[in-house]
Amino acid sequence: MQRRYLLILTCLIFMGLLSAGALYAQRAGDIAPVFDGVSLDEQLGEHVPLDLTFRDENGEIVRLGDYFDGTRPVALNLVYFDCPMLCSIVLMKWTDTLKKMAWVPGDQFEVVTVSFSSHESPQLAAKARIRYLKQLGKPAAASGWHFLTGTETNIRALTDAVGFHFKWVEEKQQYAHPTTLTLLSGDGKITRYLQGVDYPAGDVRKALVEASAGKVGSTVDRIALYCFQYDPKANSYVVSAFNLMRLGGGITILVLALMLVFLWRRERRRHVITSGPPG
Repeated sequence: MQRRYLLILTCLIFMGLLSAGALYAQRAGDIAPVFDGVSLDEQLGEHVPLDLTFRDENGEIVRLGDYFDGTRPVALNLVYFDCPMLCSIVLMKWTDTLKKMAWVPGDQFEVVTVSFSSHESPQLAAKARIRYLKQLGKPAAASGWHFLTGTETNIRALTDAVGFHFKWVEEKQQYAHPTTLTLLSGDGKITRYLQGVDYPAGDVRKALVEASAGKVGSTVDRIALYCFQYDPKANSYVVSAFNLMRLGGGITILVLALMLVFLWRRERRRHVITSGPPG
């Protein structure tokens, strides 16, 4: 009797696994076409076209290059403001990151948030700006965080330049798109991508120092960037053992040199004292 129950239970588990597998395969089949053509192709070292024009949150026509001064780095968000889920999470997480940073947009760096939906208006951009600046709670950031909308042609020119490929899904009535924070140098060169929806404040700071070639940040920031390298697999900055060893070796040599100077000077003073003044 027990064997029969065990056999029935085994069959039920097996059938359940088959059903789950079939359901997963069906869902995978449904999902795959939706994301066909949606990707992020990193274009590190390339430049974004700074002559592209958009409209800011006030409806004024602006050049993308207006936010690049040749020195300070720029953090670029590509979202759409009417997104029902993902983009809101991205902007909330980004706002949390900015809260944790001592640096403020408009001072050490600029933030440019661009809608990749050509159907969105400056009014939507203005609402988003008010919402996230309020959440941030740093009034000084208002001058350094910009919300832009644009035409299909200019949006595509920007997204293609950074390798951000998205598509409109008619049956879902929303966009399928990747998520990333793109870091650019002061002259518009793409220096780093931080993918996903969560951007640790330490990684963002290192990426900004990297994007500015060390022109923003303290000496400690530059040393930290030397000791850390970006790992695409980890999507984060990790300790560089080689650079750390080189730095440690340099510090060791410096300490030994200082010790030798100290011992030499002490021995010299002792020699002067024992010799006494000349007769």
